[in-house]
Amino acid sequence: MQQIVTFVFKNSYRLLFLLLLFLSFILTVQFHSFHRSKVISSANFFTGGVYERMNSISEYLRLKDQNNQLATENARLKMLLFNVKDSTLAPRLDSIKGVKKVNIIVSKVIHNAYNTHENYLTINSGSAQGIQSDMGVINSAGIIGIIDKASENYASIISILNVKSQINAKIKKTNHFGSLVWNGKSTGFVQLIDVPRLASVHKGDTIVTGGQSVIFPENIGIGTIDKIYIDNQTNYYTLNVKLFNDMTNLGHVYIIKSKDREEIINLEKRENE
Repeated sequence: MQQIVTFVFKNSYRLLFLLLLFLSFILTVQFHSFHRSKVISSANFFTGGVYERMNSISEYLRLKDQNNQLATENARLKMLLFNVKDSTLAPRLDSIKGVKKVNIIVSKVIHNAYNTHENYLTINSGSAQGIQSDMGVINSAGIIGIIDKASENYASIISILNVKSQINAKIKKTNHFGSLVWNGKSTGFVQLIDVPRLASVHKGDTIVTGGQSVIFPENIGIGTIDKIYIDNQTNYYTLNVKLFNDMTNLGHVYIIKSKDREEIINLEKRENE
């Protein structure tokens, strides 16, 4: 103990310098968006390989769960094929309604954070595979999040379990819209806010994407209504939504590449000018 005290005393100026240097770096990244963007991009590049190796070990340990998920998905796809009126014709659309196969990039989650208020995921695909910021990310169960940054071979995703996430969503049976957010409490639930009181809502109703953005197509699954809250001051509902996805156990994902995205964005820019 005496040696530790002596070491600290002798090197107090150096230790103070390192501490101040570290604090200045943290503050610079936190309060300057340009520096934060550069740090995130660099982190994607350097940590991507580490995450991928760690994920390989984790994936091996949960092969049983992955096999069960694949079996369930295969059963659902078979059911869809069996219900096609003319089974000799190949389906023109993917099993995800409204999404053409040519618009999907397949990737895999190699790092999954879900225990903070601002959660991000990392996938093993990047700009070299055609991934860009603001692309929607889904899997067979529903939505996952939105692409935030992409390096050449990796990309980070803003999870729907992120208090800054805000996605257009609706009640499937009535088409009433709201904003999908997360209150930072449970990994199994998100909230649909700003739903008008005139909407007919019931526990168990399905919540899907609204399609009023260039990120997600319409009617991709999100979850079901678990609880209904009324805000008497605003005359809007807040709906607690139980997610279809287990956000703590993610494997392969699909990145949606909208062909019309650039055209729509350019049109909206001209309208705002």
